Order: sequence, then C-alpha cells, then structure tokens
Amino acid sequence: MSTWNIIEVEKELKAAYENNSEVELLKILKDNSFLLYELYSRKWGIQPNFKEVAFGNKFRCDFAWLNDNSDGPEWVLLEVEKPHMKLFNQNGEPSAELNHAVEQVKSWDRYFNTYPAEKSRIFGAVNKFRFILVAGKKEDWEKEDAAKWRAYHNKESKFEIRSSDVFHRPLKVAKEKFSELWSFEENPISLGHSVLEKYWREYDYISKWRKIIN
Repeated sequence: MSTWNIIEVEKELKAAYENNSEVELLKILKDNSFLLYELYSRKWGIQPNFKEVAFGNKFRCDFAWLNDNSDGPEWVLLEVEKPHMKLFNQNGEPSAELNHAVEQVKSWDRYFNTYPAEKSRIFGAVNKFRFILVAGKKEDWEKEDAAKWRAYHNKESKFEIRSSDVFHRPLKVAKEKFSELWSFEENPISLGHSVLEKYWREYDYISKWRKIIN
C-alpha cells in the first residue's frame, strides 16, 4: 500500500497549477515529500525536510533539508513561487515578480554572511548552503531570452533557478518506479521548524561537524 494517494496528489497538484496558487502548491508539497524528489541531490538515505524555517526577524524559506555529505553538511534552502509566475516583460527584462523572488533568496545569503553564528544556531553546523528558487513554467523558461538569462544566472550565482515542472516529474517516478521512493517514504511529510534543533542535536553527524567547523 502506498504511503501517498498518488492519484489524489496528481489531481491536487494539477488544480494548484491551474489556479496558479502558491498557497495550494506549498500545502501539497508539505504533505507529499516525494514531490521534492528531483531537488534532492541524492535519492537514497535522505534526511527529512523542514517547512517554514525562519531566521532573522523577516526571513523564512519554504523548505530546508540537510545533505549529510562526507565533506561536510550542506543545507538546502528552497523558495517556491507561483507555478505560472510572470518571468519576463515584453522587452526581455526580468519581471518585477522574478526580480523580487531572486532578491529574496539572495537576502538569505547576505544574512548568513553578516551573521555567521546564526548558521550554527539554526542548523547546528553548515559547511555550505545550496539555495534553490522554483518559479514559472517550463515552456516560459525555454524561450530563448529566458533560457539564456537562467543559464547565465545558474552558472554565475550562488543559487539555482528551476521551473515549477520539477514537481510534476516525480509523479512519473511514483507511477512507474515507486520503489525508488523508499527513502522518501521514511520521511513522507515536512516537519515543523520547531523540531529542527532537536533533529540536529540528536544527529551524531552534526555533532561531529560542529566540533570541526564551529
């Protein structure tokens, strides 16, 4: 028996896209961790993801999770925008919405550079961050100007931009190769940010790296 009702998830995801609703999309993602499948750098032995992680007085990412790599802890911070967000104006310039979303993610990087102690306070130990912004439709990103802009941005920036289709493709995995989702089944939903500290304090991997890094 599946941990998730794949047919229902697909139905709800489709509705969120048709409604261009960030709120609906976030709710589905929080209840169905496998939809983050493509954003995890490895698909086995994954760590749980945490929702609505706050830092500072005004910053919050939609999701965060740990890549417990052998070369040190990498924390992934994810921002999710409207599925059909307007990306570029008619003159080929990034839209105000896209600029705002990009600046929001960049502000996280600036915050942790300004207050490095916050990294260990919130996440236990951080060797590096991976910042991800998900926004806009695949077909809009495939237009020549948009594709060039994103390719350059992803190459030169500290964070990557992905299209909202990244949440659709895991449905195919769930239907055709469900066994590949075994690690996500062990962490089926997002955890509240209130248990993040308890999580890393009980994880020996983080304890080891706190002595090395901090």
